[in-house]
Amino acid sequence: QVQLVESGGGLVQAGGSLRLSCAASRSIFAINAMGWYRQAPGEQRELVASISSGNSTAYLGSVKGRFTISRDTAKNTVHLQMNSLKLEDTGVYYCVADWNNLVYWGQGTQVTVSS
Repeated sequence: QVQLVESGGGLVQAGGSLRLSCAASRSIFAINAMGWYRQAPGEQRELVASISSGNSTAYLGSVKGRFTISRDTAKNTVHLQMNSLKLEDTGVYYCVADWNNLVYWGQGTQVTVSS
């Protein structure tokens, strides 16, 4: 199993930045891919960014150029740097890990962008 613990959410003004972190309970070398989903109120969960074990990254179109996903293998942690935040980035952000043909989810962290 993999336990995921997110941190770094909060309230920020539009145009500001936040850095989310996701700490995994096992070495992320063994994890095929990790990523971040978000869910806004009344909306479906959507994949925001992902990173593979080979460090290939992919982004939701609306966050390209503003968000950066990265891995810190020494700390078994994945980060999501979010810059130039917009009101529509508000939601609960979930860390996800694809390991051993199973998908694991964190508990989520709230990001609220205010005007």
